[in-house]
Amino acid sequence: MRTLRVGLVAAFGLLSACETMQLGGDGQVTAPGVDVSQRNMDPMLVGHRLMAAREYELALKSYYRAASEQGLSAPILASLGTANLGLGRLGQAEALLRRSLDADETYMPAWNNLGAVLLEQRRWGEASRVLQTAFALDSGESAEIQQNLTLALANLEQPVYSEPESEPFELVYRGTGDYLLMSTE
Repeated sequence: MRTLRVGLVAAFGLLSACETMQLGGDGQVTAPGVDVSQRNMDPMLVGHRLMAAREYELALKSYYRAASEQGLSAPILASLGTANLGLGRLGQAEALLRRSLDADETYMPAWNNLGAVLLEQRRWGEASRVLQTAFALDSGESAEIQQNLTLALANLEQPVYSEPESEPFELVYRGTGDYLLMSTE
């Protein structure tokens, strides 16, 4: 008797599920409430918005989706690297940003974001060289790149044996696919 009731409940559940499913325009079964006429948003745009909201893990997933749809271009590799920077995964961020530059050595956001990674790692000399390249590619128009470069050069001039300062940084989205490393103090 118990197995009969379980079987009836399962059958009823299947029948009620069939009633609520709909046929889409192409004859496929879709779940209720899904608007199949809507096109998917660009995963890069979604990723940039998630980065601006400091949702780095979700942004990373969106960038992976973009990579699967569009391939590993310089902007996608740079975005993956920047999301990893936001998550504090500096080694992964550096590797991805360098791959982005291998794909397109003129992609300025990758230069700037690589500079931010190097700043975070306190590699002042390399950071200043990388940020000088970003500054040159940007024709000196970006105040954010200039701030990053100034920070790198200021730290480069400090004596090697000085006590490292504990200065917290925050990743700030600029709206063009690149980010600025800002001090939160």
